[in-house]
Amino acid sequence: MRIAFFVNSIEGETTYYTTTSLALAALARGHEICYVTPGDFVLRPDDGLLVRATTLSGSKPKKPETLLSALKGEQAKISTIDMRDVQVLFLRNDPSEDADKRPWAVYVGTNFGRLAAARGVIVVNDPDGLALAQNKLYFQGFPEIVRPTTLISRSIEEIRTFIDDHPDGVMLKPLQGSGGKNVFKIRSSGEANLNQIFEVASGAGYLIAQDYLPEAVGGDIRFFLMNGRPLERNGIHAAFRRVPAKGDVRSNMHVSGTAEPATITPQILAIAEKLRPKLIADGMFLVGLDIVGNKVLEANVFTPGGFPEVAAIHGVDFSEDVIISLENKWRIQQLYGGTVPNRTLATL
Repeated sequence: MRIAFFVNSIEGETTYYTTTSLALAALARGHEICYVTPGDFVLRPDDGLLVRATTLSGSKPKKPETLLSALKGEQAKISTIDMRDVQVLFLRNDPSEDADKRPWAVYVGTNFGRLAAARGVIVVNDPDGLALAQNKLYFQGFPEIVRPTTLISRSIEEIRTFIDDHPDGVMLKPLQGSGGKNVFKIRSSGEANLNQIFEVASGAGYLIAQDYLPEAVGGDIRFFLMNGRPLERNGIHAAFRRVPAKGDVRSNMHVSGTAEPATITPQILAIAEKLRPKLIADGMFLVGLDIVGNKVLEANVFTPGGFPEVAAIHGVDFSEDVIISLENKWRIQQLYGGTVPNRTLATL
């Protein structure tokens, strides 16, 4: 297979990204890989869809450092490829990273992903499903029982009232965002700097206010689902606990959170099962859930990360499992002559 990884930028890719692990796993299993960024698609007058892809020449890298050095160095080769010669387009960009400086790039993955799927390319996660999940409002479509009590508003008066109704405090964050940016814990509506926090957090639009879960002091659990089910091998789950740095309420790895082993309880498995119907219906192939206690804080569907952390803790590289699943989808597509809809194929 030829697998194209769609990312925000090649320059921004790092050794600890899950995308890097996935690319190495694909190479190890004998597949071709290429990287694609928002400015690389071409739709010609004859309706041909092409992409200017960064490919590798020479020997296949086996280490993250070697792979990224090759992608960013002289080994990299830019080739114009007909999308029909790509078997899988793996959408691994974070739209929120482009929202401020490159707003034109935010919807490129989903828009051109649809065009690719229409031409027989397996696109994961399904672009129509991802179009529904461009911001955290998507999360409100999951069962209420698994979600913290939530207010979405741009009104500071509404937010103050919500804070007053939750004596344990409230987490405040932008509706569009990731990586723990502009996430605040508000203890009371009387905080002297609430107006300043509101101005900072609301700069990108609507805000989410959620009741603070006391269990969050110990961090959250990043728990991976593939094809709507827990990603697991030989009794080991693709999961880890994200522990916040001292004095920080955020457990994101981008803001100095650390990874520790996580215990996957029947309660956590039951939570995942409650989310499964919607994830399958929306064609969400690979998802990372952030779980605190009996609640899901977020469902990461664009570029869930953490495979290197899981591998470091458990010695299991789940990237191989993901590539094997893509191989199975390709076989199904060939068996059925491309008649299985992409959204269905994405979670088979």
